[in-house]
Amino acid sequence: MITAIAPARTAAPLAALLPARRRTAWTVEPATHYGIRPNAALSRITDGTRTLLIAESAGVVEVFVVQVDVFPAVPAAVVDANGPDPVAALAARILRSVLPDLDKATANATLVAHGWQQAVIDTAQEMNEVAYELIDHGAHLVVEPRTDGVGIHWQAPSTGGEWSLCAVGNGSVILGYEGPVSGLYGLLTAVLPTAEGRESTDVGSPFTRHLTDRFPQLRPVDSHEAEFGAKGEPHGFIALPTSDEPTDVMDDSRRVAAQFHLFGADLLLSAVTHLV
Repeated sequence: MITAIAPARTAAPLAALLPARRRTAWTVEPATHYGIRPNAALSRITDGTRTLLIAESAGVVEVFVVQVDVFPAVPAAVVDANGPDPVAALAARILRSVLPDLDKATANATLVAHGWQQAVIDTAQEMNEVAYELIDHGAHLVVEPRTDGVGIHWQAPSTGGEWSLCAVGNGSVILGYEGPVSGLYGLLTAVLPTAEGRESTDVGSPFTRHLTDRFPQLRPVDSHEAEFGAKGEPHGFIALPTSDEPTDVMDDSRRVAAQFHLFGADLLLSAVTHLV
């Protein structure tokens, strides 16, 4: 006898934590026809173009990507249902990896089928969503001509820093920053993976240790630079503007240059308040 499938309790609060795209919010739908996990509570969440399946069973919450003609057998993200805040943890993983992976796959398909120019156009349209959200939060944007794409830059009066955002030929978006290092703290708190299990070390210079003491997720590259992430996932670096600057003195007002890759429009939209 086939019994009704219970809805996933985390689906609605999870959908509420994901930013709307093209002014379409994520909504919850029933998922009664998936046999992924026996006796699991299941729900779908969708923003109209992307759909995720939420499964709750055996003390874990799993997220599966729903694609046409592909059975979602392997979860894209998994969290402990008994953790301190499983919904927030799941939203963070979706924003940092699941949705950027979908964007990357779409961009790669566009590159193959239509060339880099169309990939730039599509990415620029996504960047426009972020730009309008920045304007809504008070940013005054300036268009920045580029030979390999399109870009914008703006000042952040709250920190004294300057941000830039550009869409380039491989279908990706690059976020840049120049200003006091303290102007990065809000963004880093929002976008870095959890610091759980990571500890700061004495490796590096006073400059890099100042960063890794606050954010153990960062790792020193040399005395002038720290980085996070890896190729194929959201990653970036924070460095002194030039290699001849002293590294033995560091405080929150020290000016730095930073660059971030593969954040994706969703992650950027969720962090807009830290960019103005």
